[in-house]
Amino acid sequence: MSEFSFLEQVNASFDRGAAYTDHDRRLLEQIKACNSVYYVSFPLRRDDGTIDVIQAWRAQHSQHKTPTKGGIRFSMAVNADEVMALAALMSYKNAIVDVPFGGAKGGIKIPRYDYSPEELERITRRYTFELVRKNFIGPGVDVPAPDYGSTQREMAWIADTFASLRPEELNTLACVTGKPVSQGGVRGRKEATGRGIFYAIREVCDVSEDMQSLGLSRGLEGKRVVVQGLGNVGYHAAKFIEEGGGVLVGLAEHEGAIHNPKGLDLEKVMTWRRETKSILGFPGATDLAQSGDALTLPCDILIPAALEGVLTAGNASAVQAKIVAEGANGPATAEADGILRNRGVRVIPDMFINAGGVTVSYFEWLKNLSHVRFGRIEKRFEEGAYTRLLGAIESSTGKHFGESERQAIAHGASEEDLVNSGLEETMVSAYHEIREVQLQLGSAVDLRVAAFVLAIDKIAVSYMELGIFP
Repeated sequence: MSEFSFLEQVNASFDRGAAYTDHDRRLLEQIKACNSVYYVSFPLRRDDGTIDVIQAWRAQHSQHKTPTKGGIRFSMAVNADEVMALAALMSYKNAIVDVPFGGAKGGIKIPRYDYSPEELERITRRYTFELVRKNFIGPGVDVPAPDYGSTQREMAWIADTFASLRPEELNTLACVTGKPVSQGGVRGRKEATGRGIFYAIREVCDVSEDMQSLGLSRGLEGKRVVVQGLGNVGYHAAKFIEEGGGVLVGLAEHEGAIHNPKGLDLEKVMTWRRETKSILGFPGATDLAQSGDALTLPCDILIPAALEGVLTAGNASAVQAKIVAEGANGPATAEADGILRNRGVRVIPDMFINAGGVTVSYFEWLKNLSHVRFGRIEKRFEEGAYTRLLGAIESSTGKHFGESERQAIAHGASEEDLVNSGLEETMVSAYHEIREVQLQLGSAVDLRVAAFVLAIDKIAVSYMELGIFP
């Protein structure tokens, strides 16, 4: 464990980045400060008639842009320090990928799997009621989303509760994102964070000079990858990386880890886990007793996609990966980050690489505000135009396209196509912005510092445009 709290570590990283800017010290202090934290406790009558007291928080870190945006996690690790740290990371993350939100985060301190669905519904709806009562939720105020331990189902409960309390609000569905598609969600949101991680890693691996400095070949093809955490984020990151040519040599979950230097078939591993309730014992793989053992396996790319603080001063020196992609929030302590940096490991910071979720949440929010599904207006028109173009080519050349080829070429963009295109553009552009800052600041600066510098500069501009600071 680190000797510093999570919030102290985030602020230490902020200070490292701020040192490379020339902004007024008072402006930097305002950017770093957490604007509002709401703590609430309420009773829950459980299914057996007993009473639990539930503790919950919501932090709004920065309102330089509104609404604020960030997930709600269900975990026994939730506390004020954690939600404030995660809300701060959301402010910087939103700035990096240019979504017009301030940063927020929430959490309910419960062991999720100890509660029935009916109990979880009562907890979620009461939490939403408390947020509404204090004006900590709303389409233009603060927009939550799923996080560790929460799902589409809880987001649907939040939207329904908000709508019942604010019946005059036209845009009630925009009060929360990550909802089921049938309840106003957007196609592609569930896998967005994992897909964004894939886009980012693919782009990192495509820069030949950076790969050369790490002793790696250009491109994702054939890279050995270890993923810790097979929840929504880790599973989809592993899935898209495998489809993109990466080789999954190690996978880890809370029950342990498995390793096969020749590669693991993700879907077969997941089927095995559904059948046996564990990834351990998977045929052809070596079992590792502790999930954390996967972090030091031989590989090219390590993706810690579980919880914060898994890379520490105790294991960072043993990490064999050349690239660490922080799929989780804060997976490396400040001490571990320093060790990895000094060893020349290229750490792709969490505040950039797991921004796919909030990027697609932004698209969902826009969809809810516009009340129109993406692609609904133009899809048929595009297909008709492409079909006429193919017909003209056939007439002028004598070449005839097969039916499958014709359908592939004439395909009009669906909602999911547009969402994925927007996500890819966002992740690729943001990475090159960060890398450009890194190159400008010199070889002593890593990607994390460069990301903070970029975020600070963008947030500072917002404050100055508001006239708060000269």
